Amino acid sequence: MHLELRHLRTIRAIHDQGGLARAAEVLNITQSALSHQVRALEDQAGTVLFLRQTKPMRLSPAGLRLLALARQVLPLVEAAESEMRGVTQGRIGRLHVAMECHACFNWLLPALDAFRHLWPQVDIDVRAGLAFTALPALMRGEADLVVSSDPEDLPGVAFEPLFDYHPLLVVPAAHPLAGCDFVEPADLSTETLITYPMDRARLDVFSHFLDPAGVRPAAVREIELTDVILLLVASGRGVSVLPDWVLQREAGNPDLVTLPLGPSGVTRRLYAALREEDRRTGFMQDILRLAREGR
Repeated sequence: MHLELRHLRTIRAIHDQGGLARAAEVLNITQSALSHQVRALEDQAGTVLFLRQTKPMRLSPAGLRLLALARQVLPLVEAAESEMRGVTQGRIGRLHVAMECHACFNWLLPALDAFRHLWPQVDIDVRAGLAFTALPALMRGEADLVVSSDPEDLPGVAFEPLFDYHPLLVVPAAHPLAGCDFVEPADLSTETLITYPMDRARLDVFSHFLDPAGVRPAAVREIELTDVILLLVASGRGVSVLPDWVLQREAGNPDLVTLPLGPSGVTRRLYAALREEDRRTGFMQDILRLAREGR
């Protein structure tokens, strides 16, 4: 017996509607077409599926077995069809975020919290373990959005600008540099520099301040958490360079002083990297907007 989804829908509709006429309306076909379909199905089954002499029409024992199958299978198929329509219409999707900068959590998590209320059917995840391989993970489909300050020319990947920021040196209030208007690269040659555990090429203090001047700090200490970095700086254990949006919340801290890098400061831009085919989806546009506003 060759059983199709339309056969199961027919069985269910005739049972639920109690006859061919109303079932045909529900199925949006003519009554004669429905009658032909029923006869063909019974020929395949080799048995009667409906008791036609009863009013309303009732299912035979064989028909009841098919009805049980229809009630088991059709809700699963219809749920899958609904999900596919949601994906096509942009209501349902996945937003797995990877970040190349540790400090990005400070402003992005509130944006993601607002996003989940707008798009409850979009699966959200933050892929913290992909910090060092975020862009390759995006191209492999393991991540859907990558926060990065280093755009690259990658096939099928778009970099959407989010906002500009300024890396600032933060020192303890009693530090000799605390009274300066700005800091020069050479000023850090005798310092212990506290950084996130990242490739130095992706740390602004190296790539856009120290390396161009050919300067190396006396020591580098890698710390995972921003709050611990600030605690160590305030305790006089070293100095650090952090984005201005991180240091804004420390503006009233009497134990810390911030300084621009160089007389004109350093300006960097943060981007959201995403696959080209996802660029215009409604939920992706909303997370970009919320990320920019959260700044």
